[in-house]
Amino acid sequence: MKKISKADLSIKELVDLIQEDFLKTNNLIIDQISSEVDRIPELSKHIINLGGKRLRPILTIACAKMLGIKNNDHITLAAAVELLHTATLLHDDVVDESDFRRGKKTSHILWDNKSSILVGDYLLGKAFQLMVKTGSLECLKILSNAAAVIAEGEVLQLVAINNIDIKESDYMKIIEAKTAALFSSACEVGGIASSSSGETRKSLFSFGKNLGTAFQLTDDALDYSGSSDRLGKNIGDDFYDGKITLPVIIAYREGEEEQRNFWVDSFNKAERNPEDLDKANHLINQNEAIEKTLNLANNYGKKAKRDLSKFPDTPIKTGLINLVDFSSIRDH
Repeated sequence: MKKISKADLSIKELVDLIQEDFLKTNNLIIDQISSEVDRIPELSKHIINLGGKRLRPILTIACAKMLGIKNNDHITLAAAVELLHTATLLHDDVVDESDFRRGKKTSHILWDNKSSILVGDYLLGKAFQLMVKTGSLECLKILSNAAAVIAEGEVLQLVAINNIDIKESDYMKIIEAKTAALFSSACEVGGIASSSSGETRKSLFSFGKNLGTAFQLTDDALDYSGSSDRLGKNIGDDFYDGKITLPVIIAYREGEEEQRNFWVDSFNKAERNPEDLDKANHLINQNEAIEKTLNLANNYGKKAKRDLSKFPDTPIKTGLINLVDFSSIRDH
């Protein structure tokens, strides 16, 4: 029997608190991928059924319910957030040339690049239809801005591929755009749906941004130190793909000349091999780059908890605090 990690347990506890609305959101997502063009539901169901944790729609629902929402707009918005996220995953897999996601073949491998891109566009369109359905121009503005920022982050990362001289500040811009932008927007629209004040929305936005940043920092650390089962991708994928993440930035910055030469040579190669990865892991461990990355993730987690401290104590707030711990620690 597969062991349930603390990460999965923290998410399950939060989902249990929002179970009815979470199920309604899932049903709405399934409704949105129906089409007379068979490939659209086939390909969409494949990526949706890969078993992602649904963190972003969970955040929208939880934030709205924590603030006492009186209608179902949060369900519509949560579904829109997840469809937007799913669309970016389809596009990402094509750009990254990824063969697997969560241990299963990616959509562009099972079908083709064109199908993945076009179905991603379809899901993006359905997400915007749901945003419009709420009648909230503010939510439409926030989520459409997030979509643009995510795309901008992807381009920034693409430009930075194999660039071992990337600055830590530029790396942070990438993860804030690629990951934190949708986390923060998912939280903020939950506040809008519950008719919250501007100050409350700012706190939710900040919470989501700090949570998303902690989540991505931890994810990048686990790519060199975690388990494939826990991570949902192969260990070392970032290294093989030429993505310069914080563990590498730290190891390169703090390494001796011989070590720095290794990093330069590795990322000047067209392809890296398992021996290169073993050496990379050795240098990352030698320079304590994983610990330093996780310490930074923990700092962002503390900021996220401070953002939540402004809200009354409720079971959902406690669930969100536990989710912060998962995002900035997670199981190795």
